Amino acid sequence: MSTPTADATWQPSDLELSRRALRRRATTRSVLIALVSSVVLIGVIVVVLVNTPGWTAVREMFFDPQIALQSIGPVFQGLLVNIMVLLIAAVGVAILGTLLAVLRTLRGPVFFPLRALAAAYTDFFRGVPVLIVLYLVGFGIPALMIFPRMPAVFWGTIAIVISYSAYVAEVLRAGMEAVHPSQRVAARSLGLSHAQTLRMVVIPQGVRKVIPALMNDFVSMQKDVGLISILGVIDAVRAAQLQVADTYNYTPYVVAALFFIALSWPMIRLTDGVTARLNKREQAGGVV
Repeated sequence: MSTPTADATWQPSDLELSRRALRRRATTRSVLIALVSSVVLIGVIVVVLVNTPGWTAVREMFFDPQIALQSIGPVFQGLLVNIMVLLIAAVGVAILGTLLAVLRTLRGPVFFPLRALAAAYTDFFRGVPVLIVLYLVGFGIPALMIFPRMPAVFWGTIAIVISYSAYVAEVLRAGMEAVHPSQRVAARSLGLSHAQTLRMVVIPQGVRKVIPALMNDFVSMQKDVGLISILGVIDAVRAAQLQVADTYNYTPYVVAALFFIALSWPMIRLTDGVTARLNKREQAGGVV
């Protein structure tokens, strides 16, 4: 005679059912309290804002519905340029940042010049604001007349790659150095070369350790691609600026800001979710 399986016979006890019901009630109560407190806070902010002396002028200058509708089309067309620059720059930053991180982690005195060069690069471009890098690359390099004439969007993309690769390189280097040395030793004992050890063992584990930091850098880069407008690129910010010049109203800037929020919000939520999941696995004793 076959014995019944555990799944077929096990039933939660009355105590377990009461605990589950208690947790559901606590969760529901917490959600309701959070919802009510949020509505109250938003209501207080709205009441205080609307009753300020200059609210009428601010509403006309920043929140004009008619001008907002007129500016949606041009600003969205400019946003497509920002998205294109973001995608290309993300690939360039990933390649250059990985190369710099690998150079920073090379062992042996023979590689000292490469380590020093990579360290000088990351130190310099992490210390220089992105805006200044855009000026130096967008106006300085073309003035040398070494390269053929290129559009401003090209130099803007190069400047974003140069600047953010320094940040990403340091994040990757921290992740690679967090990999235990025994992993390298085990890989080399199996006959893997140094390059194979980096590619198959160290870099994958290092990237996994710093995924939240890398995603935060990507979110930051999503915003900073709007700075390429200073080079004359007709992106979302520049399109909004042109609309402001035509209407003498700042509502197009608000429209551009909302577009950038819509662009960044999914990645922000994804970053928070990944961070929470990794923290939960680490606290549970899992391998991160």
